[in-house]
Amino acid sequence: MQRSLGSTGIMVNPIGLGGMPMSIVGRPDATQSHGVIHAAIDGGMDFIDTADVYCMNHEDIGHNERLIAEALTQHPRGSEVVVATKGGLERPNGQWTRNGHPDHLTSACEASLKALRTDCITLYQLHAPDPEVPFAESVGALQRLQEAGKIAHVGLSNVSVEQIQEAQSLVEVVSVQNRCNIIDRSAFSDGVVAYCEAQQIAFLPYCPVGGRGQKETLGSHPLLTEIASRFGASPQQVALAWLLQQSPVIIPIPGASKAANASSSAQAQNLALGMGALMELNQAFPTEPSDTGR
Repeated sequence: MQRSLGSTGIMVNPIGLGGMPMSIVGRPDATQSHGVIHAAIDGGMDFIDTADVYCMNHEDIGHNERLIAEALTQHPRGSEVVVATKGGLERPNGQWTRNGHPDHLTSACEASLKALRTDCITLYQLHAPDPEVPFAESVGALQRLQEAGKIAHVGLSNVSVEQIQEAQSLVEVVSVQNRCNIIDRSAFSDGVVAYCEAQQIAFLPYCPVGGRGQKETLGSHPLLTEIASRFGASPQQVALAWLLQQSPVIIPIPGASKAANASSSAQAQNLALGMGALMELNQAFPTEPSDTGR
């Protein structure tokens, strides 16, 4: 049932937890967020994805990382959870901007180490390429952090096949995190998922049950609702199960701000959609690339 986190040798359950909803606008309080994380672990999740910029603004940097670190200390199996974080974005006055300069990535990693209460981050991902900085320079910074023992493994996010290949010429890439769900299948049509599978790189779809309006679309889509009823599941669980059945390297990371949602997402790993349902879903949703981003 478990899936490999790329070539790391680390095995995790097929569905992880995305931490962002617990730290941005509309976030729950710390007690409720700790409950979300504990419910995820109790449901079998043992992989959590976060980032230094999952917060309200530049004064709040590291909020999600600190929240996760605290919650893990309060759970008896917290030490067994693999935490991945990201660097390469900033939150000036609540905006989202890119900063792939090596100096920024180095200082961001140091801050994440402190926030996560660790001396080595298991998986550190470049959050997004910075068009103002040569991609190789940003990846090179992660390579040096790895050589220094600050991070164990390197991942990428919001990248193309060509960028993955460029990074691979400098460092071993164990994961790629791009937007992907049953509505937005651009990661399939642009070849990223196929490349990850061929290279045995873990593919971590963010917004796996939608986002920016798609979540409501998924929850009310007639076919998804009908198939969910057929399998005694929710539309969101069907969307996650669909992703899992597309490739063995896929590890979805649905976000949650309520314990019940985390528990529900964790249960989706037990839902096996038959070929008939898969064909219905593939015919019902578009497959063309999307230009939406995080």
